Amino acid sequence: MIIKLLIEGGDMKPGPAIAQQLGPMGINMGKVISDVNSSTKEFKGMKVPVELDVDKKTKEFHIKVFSPPASELIRKELKLEKGSAKIKEIKVGNASIEDIIKVAKIKHSNMLEKEFKSAVKSILGTCAAMGILVEDKEPNELMEDVVNGKFDKEINQKLSETTTDKRNRLEDYYKKVKTAQDMKAEQAKKAAEEAEAAKAAATAAAPAAGAAAAAPKTEGAKAGAGSASKPTAAAKPAAEKKK
Repeated sequence: MIIKLLIEGGDMKPGPAIAQQLGPMGINMGKVISDVNSSTKEFKGMKVPVELDVDKKTKEFHIKVFSPPASELIRKELKLEKGSAKIKEIKVGNASIEDIIKVAKIKHSNMLEKEFKSAVKSILGTCAAMGILVEDKEPNELMEDVVNGKFDKEINQKLSETTTDKRNRLEDYYKKVKTAQDMKAEQAKKAAEEAEAAKAAATAAAPAAGAAAAAPKTEGAKAGAGSASKPTAAAKPAAEKKK
């Protein structure tokens, strides 16, 4: 029997879903959790796919650990909590080509891409979907550089360590990007608040404007009624002459 799980690396906890599957077979739940945590501890802080191959008769089980999703590996490499919810507007990090190669090395055996360069391009696609810059560029732009051979040395040698100087440079560039993003977001927030205030003021002023428009009309009507009830100066002598 194969049981597929997605757990926090090194931190699997007992739950009703797994208990319902293992409980009836008499499998030692504590041992399963302990063994899974031991097998996945190197992926601590990441979601890890795990398969349990359980023998119902002997009650033995084997654990197969798969590499975490590329997004989890990238997130850990850049120390990010999550990707961007607005990838075109908000960037959450700036990776090096070495970071991409490192993730590609881990994932390559589980990927459809046979050529390592294609695996690198696939990881760049994941970065694009997470709102992450690579080498100060949009990942889709960097794919063209990869195709044109700009990073052939790094890719062919599978270089996966980023120097401290390069990391600092990438982080400094991202700080400038983030500052610009924060300023733009603040301006958008202020504009929205001003628009809302103007809308509220217009709504409040509408009843007053309506009352002001109605008031002169009423006074005019009264004046007209008064004029109609009194004979004009020209009509009065004519009436007296007739008598």
